[in-house]
Amino acid sequence: MPRIVLVNPQIPPNTGNIARTCAATGTELHLVGPLGFEISDRQLKRAGLDYWPYVDLHYHETFDAFEVYHQTLGGRQLGFSASGQYNYSKFEFQEEDWLLFGCETQGLPREVLAQCDATLHIPMSQAHVRSLNLSVSAAIGLFEARRQLGYLG
Repeated sequence: MPRIVLVNPQIPPNTGNIARTCAATGTELHLVGPLGFEISDRQLKRAGLDYWPYVDLHYHETFDAFEVYHQTLGGRQLGFSASGQYNYSKFEFQEEDWLLFGCETQGLPREVLAQCDATLHIPMSQAHVRSLNLSVSAAIGLFEARRQLGYLG
């Protein structure tokens, strides 16, 4: 099943909301530091409600530490970015994909995007809207991958 990876998330409620989505779907959540908050942050816990015990949470202090972990398991790294090459809804997802999302203000760092096997974007019909909220984007990407892989029925 695809996994969600948040690289340097900054806003606790976004991470909490994504954690709740991961709990509901049985999806691994990987947080890559540095984080813009403490894992024990009250807002983070509030957004995740009482679902934290059901989150398969993994923390990696740096992207390099995450890379070592990723290499032991394999799978493609798919970077979500406003400038991504492929439309997420037309991309063919695989079971072992890692869905990478960057921090709310800057997205994925250029060096992380360069390491991705593919970069995906969520189309915006309004040119003045650059991106969606991080938790919305993660849910859209995850549920499309799950739909394609037959996890929704």
